[in-house]
Amino acid sequence: MRRQIIAILIFNLILIPAFAFVPIIYENNIAHAAYVRALPESTGQTLADPSLKVELTFKDGLKGPITSMAFLGPDDILVLEKNTGKVQRVLNGSLQATPLLQVKVGTEVELGMLGIAVSKSVEGKTFVFLYYTEANSSGIVIGNRLYRYELVDNILVNPLLLLNLPANSPILGHENNHNGGKVLIGPDKNVYVVVGDVGGRMGNIQNIIRGNAPDGTSGILRVTQDGKSVPDGPFGSKVPNILYYAYGIRNSFGFDFDPVTGNLWDSENGGIDKDEINYVYPGFNSGWRKAMGMALSRFDPNEDLFGFEGKGKYSDPEFVWKQTVAPTALKFLNSSKLGTQYENTIFVGDVKTGNLYNFKLDSNREQLLLDPPLNDKVADTPQEVQSVIFGRGFGVITDIQVGEDGYLYVLGIDGTIYRIVSE
Repeated sequence: MRRQIIAILIFNLILIPAFAFVPIIYENNIAHAAYVRALPESTGQTLADPSLKVELTFKDGLKGPITSMAFLGPDDILVLEKNTGKVQRVLNGSLQATPLLQVKVGTEVELGMLGIAVSKSVEGKTFVFLYYTEANSSGIVIGNRLYRYELVDNILVNPLLLLNLPANSPILGHENNHNGGKVLIGPDKNVYVVVGDVGGRMGNIQNIIRGNAPDGTSGILRVTQDGKSVPDGPFGSKVPNILYYAYGIRNSFGFDFDPVTGNLWDSENGGIDKDEINYVYPGFNSGWRKAMGMALSRFDPNEDLFGFEGKGKYSDPEFVWKQTVAPTALKFLNSSKLGTQYENTIFVGDVKTGNLYNFKLDSNREQLLLDPPLNDKVADTPQEVQSVIFGRGFGVITDIQVGEDGYLYVLGIDGTIYRIVSE
């Protein structure tokens, strides 16, 4: 099938092959951090709130690791198989016989089929946006791509290339990791994708002041649904700067918009410590490679960070796990189906513990509402984080979504889909 390409915003980058791969899957720093990923509890999942329960919506049939999901309609879910390049459909709890799409993808480390979002046009068309590591017929990786497809007769057709981004590390011996990959349709109807530092790049966008120019990594990027530029970008009008909404991101597997304010929040993976939750305003600099965790007391951002000629602004995270849990999906529950106490609050999953976290926001909705001992915004030990644990025993959580029924759906890396409902 011939692919259409929009010339306006596709920015092509020279890809340098990586020289070393580590056989890991979709998770945080597994080659560096001294932990293994959590497994689902054989006795089932538990919730801190006895008025709620966990239902098993879908269990078997997908080939993991499974990275993301999106709703087409009630009981109609699209799910991504990282290594097969398939977009699968789970309809009324059953896996459909034929995938909607299968493409050739890179599979090493964190490469693969990574992110998905769905949008329906006023003309009645259904568009599916996919972020994946494209490979050629020989299996050679050619880039991280953001495509728009159209859903027609139960298949995805008419691919339109919106972004062509680097997928390989330029550094000898570095892995093909930190590709990020979550995709969102924002309140402004534009398409957002989060990208990590892609194998350890060291340029301006990673706050190396004398490094290479921005290259489409370490940021939250934004384009229109047909691939045109968004005119109000915080960093100027030229590609690739105009693509950036935020930068200085090490790696992220979760971000979402506050349904009340439209503000953007993300989860970010640290190295061996200092995982983060951030309030991400336009022009936000998350600080990587100069900072993870609370850092303002240790350096001067005006002197030590790349500032996009004064257009970028650093601020400390709104929450930090000092001991890494490898946070993944982040989702606002824009529904009262679980009770008004959870409406418009943040849910976050992780890799290490199998926990599902819940965070409430303060009245201004630019900070989290945290009680002691978390009122300093830092969980110094696993014991300190108990008050924000909503559920346990999920294993590795790779996505969280709100269904059209208003309930919370949780995706496991093995393809299990849970639904959290009222008793």
